[in-house]
Amino acid sequence: MQAPRNTFKRRLLAGDTQNGLWLSLGSPISSEALSLVGFDWLLFDTEHSPIDLASVQPLLQAAAVGTAQAVVRPAWNDKVLIKRVLDMGAQTLLVPFVETPEEAAAAVAATRYPPKGLRGVAGATRASRYGLTSDYFAVSDDEIAVLVQIETTNALTRLEEIAAVPGVDGVFIGPSDLSASMGFLGRAGAPEVQAVLEDAARRIVATGKAPGILATNAADAVRYRHWGYRFIAGAVDLGLLVKAAQGVLKDMADG
Repeated sequence: MQAPRNTFKRRLLAGDTQNGLWLSLGSPISSEALSLVGFDWLLFDTEHSPIDLASVQPLLQAAAVGTAQAVVRPAWNDKVLIKRVLDMGAQTLLVPFVETPEEAAAAVAATRYPPKGLRGVAGATRASRYGLTSDYFAVSDDEIAVLVQIETTNALTRLEEIAAVPGVDGVFIGPSDLSASMGFLGRAGAPEVQAVLEDAARRIVATGKAPGILATNAADAVRYRHWGYRFIAGAVDLGLLVKAAQGVLKDMADG
């Protein structure tokens, strides 16, 4: 049995645009259902949601039913958190709040086995199909994608240096935290913020790395794609649920 191949990473390196959805509900049922919709990737957010480490593996197992590739955002750029998520079978990580090339290099090192990195070695994990694969240790470094998240103006000043770190496959811009860092808390749609997002996409593309971003609606996602972003989350599951519920209630009240 061979270890699974990371098609998200292959498409990322090929320059494909990949449409995603941000998941925070922590429900294996919704994870399974949404994996079948047709999105290229689903992100499981353990930073700004109640999803804890014990919940990640069931979510990954549920999502494996469909065609969407799973991305996990650990709560922090921490080698222990990263190690545990990788052992659960995650192959693509979005590492939050990276501000320097050194922090980006630390994130990459946490995903690599020695001598290239410092990931701890375990045998019978979901990542290696519980020890049944014949090639996991040989291919794992090549199959793991590292996406680093830039969320502050300080990080933006080092964007090219961060993107240049070997092993960084994509650079993700976080509009909410970045807008707060710019003095526009809760106003990611402000023209000043949007101008920075557009410029960031251009700068990332110029480094040869793939730019990514989170949108909260399809219109923003389309605009970001035209700016050059290549992996885009078009909405957050909880937001979709609340908006749909509000629509139903309005239709019921008005009918």
